[in-house]
Amino acid sequence: MNVTPNKSRSKFTGRRILQLILQLVVVVVITALGSIGNGAVEGNAILTLLIGLATSAAVVLGYIWVVQRTERQAPLEMAKKGAGAAVGIGAMIGLVLFGAVILNLVFLDYYTVSGLGSPIGALGLFGVLTAAAVTEEVMFRGILFRIFEEWTGTWIALVITSMLFGLMHLANPNASLWGALAIALEAGGLLTAAYVATRRLWLPIGLHIGWNIAGGVIFSTEVSGNNTPQGLLDATLHGNILLTGGSFGPEASLYSVVFCVLTAIVFMWLAYRRGHVVPLRGDAHKTATAKSDQ
Repeated sequence: MNVTPNKSRSKFTGRRILQLILQLVVVVVITALGSIGNGAVEGNAILTLLIGLATSAAVVLGYIWVVQRTERQAPLEMAKKGAGAAVGIGAMIGLVLFGAVILNLVFLDYYTVSGLGSPIGALGLFGVLTAAAVTEEVMFRGILFRIFEEWTGTWIALVITSMLFGLMHLANPNASLWGALAIALEAGGLLTAAYVATRRLWLPIGLHIGWNIAGGVIFSTEVSGNNTPQGLLDATLHGNILLTGGSFGPEASLYSVVFCVLTAIVFMWLAYRRGHVVPLRGDAHKTATAKSDQ
């Protein structure tokens, strides 16, 4: 199946920009309300978990609603068929990738576990990290990448939104330029490639959730330099900063960059095989003209 931009939606118009802004506003408002709720129940892990899950559901439903209202069509990237399986597969990939990073750090004696951490606290952390994953995927892959791709083609949109995704993480407490670049390369590239390969948001959502849960909830490491609370394990990272990620966490590890970029390459290979890569608008026009002349 070849994927090309919808001609009625691919023009760089004021209306299309307004649609993008309105969609972002809806998602940001829902996320802000979730953050306010978390602040109101700070210290209560169960309520934090429930608010996180409710925020995740509200973001998905809000996105579907605003796309239907602004674009006059149902968002195919949120099609229900196969959603659960895709989220589950994505979560497993995220867990395996992060687990591979930790395994290498254990081998180097850079990651040590002293005992059990905070199982109750891990529940609340699960809710917070799940909401963050869902929100970021809807914003960056569902809205920004999807609309930018219509104007620029897949590769330029991938670069632009990946860099924006990395830059956003510079606002985190323990941010660094290398950490932001690592996020752009590994997360921006991998999650966008997962979306392009499937043309659905469910796989990247699951992958993002699995990665976040592995890092914060299970292995109790820093997640994107956010001063992440303790998860299930009482664990510490020490050693070479390029391999451990330092205060930013394992997402700034060279292991993470290499493993995620390699996985992104596999997804983009699948995307090409499935005809899911949108060419530059000029290239698409040349291709269509050449076909019409044959």
